[in-house]
Amino acid sequence: MMDESGIDWEDAFANAAYIDGGAGYPDIWAARAAAFRATAKGHRDLSYGADPRLTFDLFLPDHPPKGLSVFIHGGFWLAFGKSDWSDLAQGAIDSGWAMAIPQYTLAPGARIADVTRQVASAIATAAARVAGPIHLSGHSAGGQLACRMICNDSPLPAQVLSRVKNVVSISGVHDLRPLRLHSMNETLGLDAAEAHSESPALMGRHPTAKVTAWVGEHERPEFLRQSALLTERWRDTGPTQLRLDAGRHHFNVIDGLKSANHPLTQALLDA
Repeated sequence: MMDESGIDWEDAFANAAYIDGGAGYPDIWAARAAAFRATAKGHRDLSYGADPRLTFDLFLPDHPPKGLSVFIHGGFWLAFGKSDWSDLAQGAIDSGWAMAIPQYTLAPGARIADVTRQVASAIATAAARVAGPIHLSGHSAGGQLACRMICNDSPLPAQVLSRVKNVVSISGVHDLRPLRLHSMNETLGLDAAEAHSESPALMGRHPTAKVTAWVGEHERPEFLRQSALLTERWRDTGPTQLRLDAGRHHFNVIDGLKSANHPLTQALLDA
């Protein structure tokens, strides 16, 4: 659907169609995540709510962790789960950090505002198991959820929020208003009020956490805009930076989390 801007919003959020072999990535992600889990140390399917889907995996280093890192998956709040992304914990655990990977109720089973509260509960539950600072990351829709944790109306308990020192939104969706013009809204059910209240770029933020908007050089223009918008809106309220990942697109921009030496992992774990 187009609005008065003349933008085709169906095309603006289309990723697979513009990525070589895009349709095959979900199978690749699932296979490499399963291979990682076969040897990884940690705890699987930890519950943080009554619904069976409200679980997270917690991957641990060989020694007491330096702190808790979190990866929140994307999929436009419509798809995927924690077990599609397990291997993205590799860089964190090799750096001595624990990593929690939660999953949440997918639309239409929950509204985005409900998912925000679910993710906060998952983080709080993981934080009770791992001492030290908390560093959050998320990809695409997961970037929105990570950033919502440090908005002025954060759903995190105060004692957990005070431990959040770093947030990295990887190709995040920070302005939800255009999604009301996309066919996915038939499932998401966003109204004007929720599109505003769940958009980090339209909200104030907690000033103590450092924020990085990390985006691939070859992303669709809308994802580049979304990252630039968050940076512009939040730069005067706390440490904020925009990082452009050369040569990366929406489906491989997350791969840096697999290596302790990659700048993406370092951006996540640096205080």
